[in-house]
Amino acid sequence: MRSLFRFNGGIHPASNKAQSSHKPIAQAVLPSKLVIPLHQHVGNSARPVAEIGQRVLKGQIIGAPEGHVSSAVHAPTSGVIATIDMQLVAHPSGIPDLCITLIPDGDDEWIARKPCADWKALSHTDLRHRLRAAGVVGLGGAVFPSDMKLYAHKHKIKTLVLNGAECEPYITCDDLLMRERAAEILQGAEIMRALLYAEEVLIGIEDNKPEAIAAMSRAVLDGRHERMEVIAVPTIYPGGGAKQLIRVLTGIEVAAGVRSTNLGVQCFNVGTAYSTWRAIRHGEALISRIVTVTGHVGQPQNFETLLGTPVNELIAQAGQLPDTRGYIMGGPMMGIRLPSAQVGVIKATNCLIAMSDSLFPPVPPALPCIRCTRCVDVCPAELQPQELYWFAQAKNLLKAQEYHLFDCIECGACSYVCPSNIPLVEYYRFAKSEIWAQETSKKAADAARERYEYRELRIEREKQEKAEKLAAKEKAALDAKAQLARQPAIAPVKVEADPEDTMQLKIQAAIDQAKQQAAASIKPKNTDNLTSRQQAEIAEIEARRARIRELALSSTDEHTDGQGDK
Repeated sequence: MRSLFRFNGGIHPASNKAQSSHKPIAQAVLPSKLVIPLHQHVGNSARPVAEIGQRVLKGQIIGAPEGHVSSAVHAPTSGVIATIDMQLVAHPSGIPDLCITLIPDGDDEWIARKPCADWKALSHTDLRHRLRAAGVVGLGGAVFPSDMKLYAHKHKIKTLVLNGAECEPYITCDDLLMRERAAEILQGAEIMRALLYAEEVLIGIEDNKPEAIAAMSRAVLDGRHERMEVIAVPTIYPGGGAKQLIRVLTGIEVAAGVRSTNLGVQCFNVGTAYSTWRAIRHGEALISRIVTVTGHVGQPQNFETLLGTPVNELIAQAGQLPDTRGYIMGGPMMGIRLPSAQVGVIKATNCLIAMSDSLFPPVPPALPCIRCTRCVDVCPAELQPQELYWFAQAKNLLKAQEYHLFDCIECGACSYVCPSNIPLVEYYRFAKSEIWAQETSKKAADAARERYEYRELRIEREKQEKAEKLAAKEKAALDAKAQLARQPAIAPVKVEADPEDTMQLKIQAAIDQAKQQAAASIKPKNTDNLTSRQQAEIAEIEARRARIRELALSSTDEHTDGQGDK
């Protein structure tokens, strides 16, 4: 017998599973329309590749993956694309998202598929590409693209954990899937094990599902799956959380900020393993899933439902009862309240619960916290929920982060046991959203600052480049002058002068000679030992001579200008 471990906390809410688990899976009726959101997975939304008015076939891609983390979206049946617009989707915010509305034609005509009889002959890269093209994502609630999770280096992953715990109340889709399709689940697990190079496969199922445990155990023996084990784990909420199930099965505690893959463990939902097998072996895209319809309905049951089926049409097949006041997608602990009954079923829709006052009475008003610490006792993440509540209420977000707010998995166990009826999880979600908003704003500011600094650097770089180009130009000019100076003088070429130019040259030579003669002064003799009177007379004579020379030069210039004008 394998030794099991325990995780901290946990609660035992009423399971309410018997209502929908006594009937086999039924095929849902083809709806009047399919409202298919293009964002049904973690990462970037798919890019629409279909056009309004186009007829598409079952399994045809109508939304192509966009970016590294994304997944394809396909037509769940054959029909005509009616609209591509913004519509309400299965999200608690009530914010519309881009959707494709498909009107079925009733033919249910498949596109040409590419089944693979021997998947072992394919490379790991080819297998992952097929899963990406088939739109396979995690069906346990995370809806993370499976092709991304199934990438690992050899000998890095030791244990592959298949999650069949299904701890949330009301939900029985995985239970019925394991009962009816156990062999195909295990075939998908073999593909996953090969892609991860895992040594063993552990299948954890809560002990309140004896039929599923028996079916999976028989499939392991019949298929002769080596190093694959079905393990019944204690029924406790939230024992189906990935970290909690890994802890119970392996004893490995995945600390905050650490990925389980770094510890040699990877976890997948049993529904994901089944979809993996259908995608590889039969070439079928993920266009439907099993949905538990329960709560305030006449005939609770699990339905194989086409993605995009309007919630109200699916609920009607289970016999909707009067006085229904809304719908929850998922379980009562971690599920979300749907903004409308017309939204389409998505890949994350594992359960739909019709609400009534008898099943879900109005929550009484919250009272002050009495510091009873019951929330601390049941917290599976070993946090201090009451402290996080105070910090969230006071908007002391930095302190909330110091108390590991983001380690909270929002399981709702603290709110369930709170005697003051405080919606603790709502406060934690508010604090997380505020922190995300602040980080988004900070990233935008940082990006703007980086753009400004880059612009300044670019301008400075351009100035420097211009200065360098100018300096290089000046240096080149100086080098050219120096090179010319070093070259030997070239004898001038004798050119026969024009008669008019010769005359001008003679006139200019005469003018230059007159100027030189006028400028040359003859120093008088016997000028030594002169009296003051004699010096004054000589100065007067020199002044008169200078005046006469100026007059002569002036008349000569006028005569020359006149000759030039002529």
